[in-house]
Amino acid sequence: MRPHRKGHFVHQYLFYIGDFPIRAYGVVISLSIFLATGVAYYLAKADGRGYEKYITDIGIYCGIAGLLGARLWDVFFFDWDYYQHHLTELLNVWQGGMAIQGGVFLGVLVGILYSRKQGLDTIHFLDVVAPAIVLGQALGRCANLLNGDAFGAPTGGDFGILYPAATLAYHTYGAQPLWPAEVWEGQLDIVIFALLLLFRARSHARGQCFALYIMLYSLVRFALEYLRGDYTEKYFGLFTSAQTGSLAFGAIALVFFLWLGLRKSHEMVKCPSPPQKYDHRKKGRDEK
Repeated sequence: MRPHRKGHFVHQYLFYIGDFPIRAYGVVISLSIFLATGVAYYLAKADGRGYEKYITDIGIYCGIAGLLGARLWDVFFFDWDYYQHHLTELLNVWQGGMAIQGGVFLGVLVGILYSRKQGLDTIHFLDVVAPAIVLGQALGRCANLLNGDAFGAPTGGDFGILYPAATLAYHTYGAQPLWPAEVWEGQLDIVIFALLLLFRARSHARGQCFALYIMLYSLVRFALEYLRGDYTEKYFGLFTSAQTGSLAFGAIALVFFLWLGLRKSHEMVKCPSPPQKYDHRKKGRDEK
């Protein structure tokens, strides 16, 4: 991607209602929650256990919890040195500062608590909605691009993304082309979405689909952190905080994935049977 200095495709504001700005970030984040909930409803209905009637409530609760968790995770794990002196800016998410790992963690936790309260098979339910979760993450990265946060480091060449002067990316690196880290993460999330659907189409142990989601996303996030430019501080000179979290979550998910697959007494989840072919000749005989 070659920089074009006469214009930008990053738009923080869609339009104004009077003096009130309608921010692209909020609109796209809201859309990501809505569409992820819709896909989860479809997957739950196709699963045939009647879980779809709980999806709307779960989408609301988990969506709010995900936003809260993403913000708090960023504040306390990434930027506490700043926010402890600027508490009035805790809710200024449009300045940047939403950690997806925290959003997934608290969102999933609320989903687990809700499903247990409703008496659902929580592990199976997580398997069903895992593709919808990562689809929501992919759309969320579109919001990051439009807002100019979660940006990459300078490419050192004449290729990359140039952000407008009002964005956090520009305040950090100026008019330097940056790696499209958030764009690539969103695209790879779509790949994970497709892989999870393919995995669910075959027999697997309960819990393996959700574990696979955590494993794949952790791998993607760990690798792309080498291109990120917003949080570059490394623990012990090795990994960023996001990479450390990815290693921890990914390792735990890998252990569970293998353990669930090796258990002799585990319950296998079989893919739904394909619909029976309609026999027009049989219909004709029945009418006679």
